[in-house]
Parts: sequence; structure tokens; C-alpha cells
Amino acid sequence: MISSVHSLLHATCITPTDGSEPVDATPDLDALYAYPDTAAPWVRVNFVASIDGARTLGGRSAGLGTPADHRVFSALRGLADVVVVGAGTARDENYGGVRIDDATRAARLARGQAAVPPVCVVSASGRIDPAGRLTTDTEVAPIVVVGSDADEDAVAALRAAGADVVRTRSRSVPSADLLGLLAERGLVRVLCEGGPTLFGALLADDAVDELCLTTSPMLVAGGAGRIAESTADAVRAMRPEAVLADDDGTLLVRWVRAR
Repeated sequence: MISSVHSLLHATCITPTDGSEPVDATPDLDALYAYPDTAAPWVRVNFVASIDGARTLGGRSAGLGTPADHRVFSALRGLADVVVVGAGTARDENYGGVRIDDATRAARLARGQAAVPPVCVVSASGRIDPAGRLTTDTEVAPIVVVGSDADEDAVAALRAAGADVVRTRSRSVPSADLLGLLAERGLVRVLCEGGPTLFGALLADDAVDELCLTTSPMLVAGGAGRIAESTADAVRAMRPEAVLADDDGTLLVRWVRAR
């Protein structure tokens, strides 16, 4: 069932798909974006893009953010067991640990989750600054998944800084290995925040269950690329599970794999 929400931040109007009259309501983001009850990893990807498809503004996705996008971004992090991000995006966006407010922390504990989800960085080379915010500005140690040929000194430095570094069996980081090691740690509600190369790899490996896409109400032109990049097409049919709209024109759609 799709809900069309007139305003996410103020008084809302939800239009049911069964033809009944619209009702005023404040959307329950935890309910709208709840993960399915499954023991297998469920991979949710979250991106923001402009109307004309740019994934960044001034080199960063933050330039496209809106108040509604920020609210959903926080809600998605609050529901996830782990936040996965590619090394390039972690550097470009200056990633630190996830911050969780007291109410969300209590809700997580009530669901049997850890109070704060770790950030998991995917880096085949392991070349991540061990003194960066990932290890110095966080409540929980980051997980760093590296390839079999990752630089030994880089891995040692990350471990010395407190990171949980895991090698895969190949030079790259296959989606199956990544999701398998997360599942071994009980981290099955997966939230991937990019970048486009990691998203493209997950798509190529048929590992994406859901995309939460915010369309920012602006045109930006320029040379920013798409939200998913790969060397070959990876076509997946999706269906809209929920559609939210804010008064400023922001559109947020939860797309789920069509089974």
C-alpha cells in the first residue's frame, strides 16, 4: 500500500490507495521504514539526488539535503543494525560514528538492538586515515572490511586505532562476503549510504532489497554522476512502498524489490 503524504514536517495529509478520504496524521517514520522480520541480511540503500539526477552539490551530498531528508536520514540510521559506506564516500563526507538521541537509543534497546549502530567501511586497500573521525569521533568501533591484498601497515594502524578490521578472501570485497561477515555479528538490518560504486557493486551482485531515494527540489546541472555506477547494466524491478512529500517540494520514496 502506498501512502501519499502532503507534508512530512508539519500537519500531514495521508491519502489511502483504497479511495477513502484523506486523513490528517503525522507519519510514523519507524513504522513506515521498519525492516522486515528476517534472519537474512536486508540491504537498504539511502541516497539523495537533485531533480535532474545529480548525486552531489559542490562535491558533497550534504548540499542537496533538506529538513525532511535529514529527518528520514536519522530515522533510517536509528532502525539499522549497521551503517555501511564505501571508503571514498567516508572520506568525501568526513564520516564519524553514528549519533543516536536518547529516545531512539531506548527504542533500539527495546527491540533488542545495540544502542548505537557501528559504521562499516568497505575498502579493498585498507587505506583509511586511522586518526580520522571514524575512530576518534564515535561511541562504537568502526568495522573496516578490506581485501585480501590490503596494505599490512594500513591494517595494523587501523587496528591500533581500535577499528575492527576484517579481510575478505579476494582482492575485492564481494557483496556475499560483506553481508556474511555482518550476519556473523548479528548485523542483518543493513543501511548502505553509498557511494555510487558500492551501490553499483551491490546491484551487480543482486544484493539490494530496497532503495530510499530523496529527490531534492532543485536543478543543479554540473558534472555530478548518478547514484549507482557499474561496468554493466544491472536491472532490478522495484515497487514504491511509501511516498512522502514535504511542503518545500522534497519527495521521498521507499522503493522495495518487486518479488
